[in-house]
Amino acid sequence: MSVQLNHTIIHSRNNREAAVFLADILGLEVGTEWGPFVPVDTANGVTLDFATAPADSISPQHYAFLVSEEEFDAAFGKIRAGGVPYFADPYMKRAGEINHNDGGRGVYFLDPSGHGMEIITRPYGYEEPTAG
Repeated sequence: MSVQLNHTIIHSRNNREAAVFLADILGLEVGTEWGPFVPVDTANGVTLDFATAPADSISPQHYAFLVSEEEFDAAFGKIRAGGVPYFADPYMKRAGEINHNDGGRGVYFLDPSGHGMEIITRPYGYEEPTAG
C-alpha cells in the first residue's frame, strides 16, 4: 500500500464554527461530529478533523487547497461576499489582491482561529505541457 495522508487535526477556538467556515468557502460538507472532532472530507480522501482547543494553545498553521478554476471562482466569491480579508501573499502584505503564480490563481485568508488558508488553481512549480 502506498503512503497517503488520511486525516489531520486542526485545533480551533470553536470546532463547529471553523469547520463550517472552511466547508462553506470550499463547497464541502461538514460531517457528523465524532467525539471532540467535527470532520470535513476533501476530494482526495483526507479528513480535516476540527477540534476545539484553548485559544492560547493554538499555533497557527497553513493549509493549502488545490481547486479547479470553477471552484476558485465560487470560493473566492464566497470570501468576498463574506467580507473575509484576503491577500495575494502568505505574509499578508498584498491585501485585496490574488496572485497568478505558476500560471494559475491563488489567494490567502485566515480562518476564525487564525490559521492561514490558501486556495490555488495550479500546484507550486506547475509548468504548462509543451506541444511535442
